[in-house]
Amino acid sequence: MKISKKDALMWFEFFSSLPEDEEIMTKQQEIIYATFAQIEAAIDHRHAQHMSEIKHLKTLENRTFYVGSEEKFPDGCRSCLLGTGLSAIRKTNKCNIVCKFCYNYGELEDIPPVGEGMWEIGGTKFYEKDLDLLLSIQQKPTGISYVYLEPFMEIEKYYPVVKKFRDAGIHQHLYTNGTLCTEENLKALGEAGLDELRFNLGATNCSDKVIENIGIAKKYIKHVGIETPMTPEFFESFFKKKEEILKTKLDFINCAELHLNANNIDNYHGENMYISRQGYISPVWSRELTLKFMKAAEEEGWALVVHDCSNYTKFARGLNQTSKEGKWFGASNYACEFDRIPYEVFLPILRDDSFEFLSEEALPAGYRAGEIVF
Repeated sequence: MKISKKDALMWFEFFSSLPEDEEIMTKQQEIIYATFAQIEAAIDHRHAQHMSEIKHLKTLENRTFYVGSEEKFPDGCRSCLLGTGLSAIRKTNKCNIVCKFCYNYGELEDIPPVGEGMWEIGGTKFYEKDLDLLLSIQQKPTGISYVYLEPFMEIEKYYPVVKKFRDAGIHQHLYTNGTLCTEENLKALGEAGLDELRFNLGATNCSDKVIENIGIAKKYIKHVGIETPMTPEFFESFFKKKEEILKTKLDFINCAELHLNANNIDNYHGENMYISRQGYISPVWSRELTLKFMKAAEEEGWALVVHDCSNYTKFARGLNQTSKEGKWFGASNYACEFDRIPYEVFLPILRDDSFEFLSEEALPAGYRAGEIVF
């Protein structure tokens, strides 16, 4: 069904007005999915046009895209997309700043603690003394990542655990907004054996202090990079400070396509949105900015990798993870993050005169206004 933009808008205005507990009928669901497919096809076409302008676009076994030297592609991402990682290790339930793109926006004061002296690995709580038991019983992952929320708020607790996994030969990376980094704690992390440190530079709008800390981290940690949701604010501030950032000699920049959940979606009210494979909902501009960013990196010869960590990449990640877990053919953990689809967030793109569907046709009989029996 190649629904027209006009018909899609009419129906989505109707769906947006429904009570949350209103059940969607089968034919209405077909209209919804047809609209999503039409929007996504147009977005994919735009992405393909941008990608065609990048002369030396590379893939990692067709699971993601990047530009730059293959040697600098982050091993944490290899583990995620090719290996048996990425196993998330959770410890710190607090953050020292608030970002509007944060998946925990609005609930940072209510994040439950992991527990005194405990670490959450694979959904299970462990004491540090339990790690030898864990490593002796279960197959070691190719990589682990320290997430949730800002580890540097209690970074001294991480050193012995990092050393434990270093001794086990497991690749480790850690995320930070970079504001609490010091020469002392970065050196201690490097000595403990952290392989890779990722700075969310967009969290501080490319703060000079954090840029300086990226340079300091390179003295002690082998692989240092940026991982940030691609937003217009980050795109603009990065290019204002591009020279200072590149002087840090960082290894990679992971440009994450921003996807939204119930916590942060209101911060992007009115933006053009699309839904990828009926899964993640993202602002249209996020991946388009990433592809423009990659084109600039290639044309200007930046000595690093720029990675397009898109919704496509997240889809491939889910397939890889479930495959390594031995689940059934086609199984994936990639899914929509909303219990009920927020139909209203697609009204701006359907009302945007500059956005066009690639092809349209009239609705078939039985699907037009007044023909669906309620």
